[in-house]
Amino acid sequence: MKYISLLWILTLVLLLSWGKPAEAAFCRIVNDHKICIVSIKRSAKNYWEYRASVSIDAVVTPIEIYDCRQRIRIKKGGAVIPFEPNGPGELICNLLYKSTG
Repeated sequence: MKYISLLWILTLVLLLSWGKPAEAAFCRIVNDHKICIVSIKRSAKNYWEYRASVSIDAVVTPIEIYDCRQRIRIKKGGAVIPFEPNGPGELICNLLYKSTG
C-alpha cells in the first residue's frame, strides 16, 4: 500500500513536470536579421489582413494587424506604419497573401 501511493505521487510529479513541446515558428533570414512568424491568424472579414506576432532577432513583438492591400501594419494603439522593405510585413504578405489573394 505504501509503495502504491509512492508510485502515484511519483507518476503525478513526472506528469506535471513534463514540458510542452516546442512550437515551431516559420523563420527566414533577411538582410542578416532572423525574422520569425510566432503566431498568425487571417481576418475572416478582410482576407488580405493578418493578425500576427513576429520576432526579429529573437525579440517578440505584440500582435499587430498586417494589411497586405495597403502595405501597412496597425499597432494596438492604432498607429499606422508602412511596411519596411524586406521586413516582417513583406514576409507575411509575400508568403500568405499570394496563395489566397
